[in-house]
Amino acid sequence: MSEQATEFHYQDLTPDLILDAIESIGVFPETGLLALNSYENRVYQFRSDQAKRYVVKFYRPNRWSNQQIQEEHDYSIELADNEVPIATPELINGQTLHTFKGFRFALFKSIGGRQFEVDNLDQLEAVGRFIGRIHQYASQKPFAHREPLTPEILGVEPLAFLKQSGMVEGAIANAFFTVAEQVLDKAMAVWQTQQFPSIRLHGDLHPGNILWTPDGPGFVDLDDAKQGPAVQDIWMMLTGDRQQQVLQLDTLLEGYQEFADFQMSQLTLIEPLRALRMLHYNAWLAKRWQDPAFPMNFPWFGDIKYWEQQTLAFKEQLSALDEAPLSLF
Repeated sequence: MSEQATEFHYQDLTPDLILDAIESIGVFPETGLLALNSYENRVYQFRSDQAKRYVVKFYRPNRWSNQQIQEEHDYSIELADNEVPIATPELINGQTLHTFKGFRFALFKSIGGRQFEVDNLDQLEAVGRFIGRIHQYASQKPFAHREPLTPEILGVEPLAFLKQSGMVEGAIANAFFTVAEQVLDKAMAVWQTQQFPSIRLHGDLHPGNILWTPDGPGFVDLDDAKQGPAVQDIWMMLTGDRQQQVLQLDTLLEGYQEFADFQMSQLTLIEPLRALRMLHYNAWLAKRWQDPAFPMNFPWFGDIKYWEQQTLAFKEQLSALDEAPLSLF
């Protein structure tokens, strides 16, 4: 929950307000604002009158508390101090989190780069090496304020929200919720059989949150940083069929284990984590549907064909949960 007492909406975040907010901390844009691909927050790139390229991030109102955001900032700065190439907020007037007319925002130096190629094994090994360095440092102490990664937060609560949201049309609702409940039950059953160290994570480490620079990978967006199993920061790198995923996993872990040990039993959690992500994603879209950006960018959501496709996807995930987990042996 946010510490803000008043509800603010992104509709009030006009271009003039954005510019006024940036200028309020002594930074003066020379170019226009380029909206970057972010729906949860509002993120813009610009160049200042000092020829510096920045990204400004306006946090979604009433999502994270100030303490949770500050912990995200502190974590990224600590990682950078430990030679992890990660986007960090600028310290301005002694602080990284700023407020303007009710909106909380932070300024980051822009990381230039191109898309990370997940099928490039050299790049993948380098990424694995840096994930290992992140986890080596992250395991030294826990988060105090960020939320944990649990089936309750990422599965039980999202499914309950979907049921009461009315977004799943009546004709398909019974079939969808029946298989979704089966998937969640099976994912939780697997989860409960595992014991694993819980460490500080990036939390949402998919290829889109990694840029490839002349010096190697650059990591961005710790907005979903949380406490949980190390495999959460690895499994979203794996694509293709099982043989391809085994090769990618072997390559990632070859780099990773130069810096941190990986508990191979955590591979059992990959399909449960995928199931939780599927549930959380659908509930996320439903929760954000009143934000005009969502119907504009996800026009297919809520259509009966979408829920028919999701019903099929959850049936496939139910089968995946019965398969043997990935293994390098």
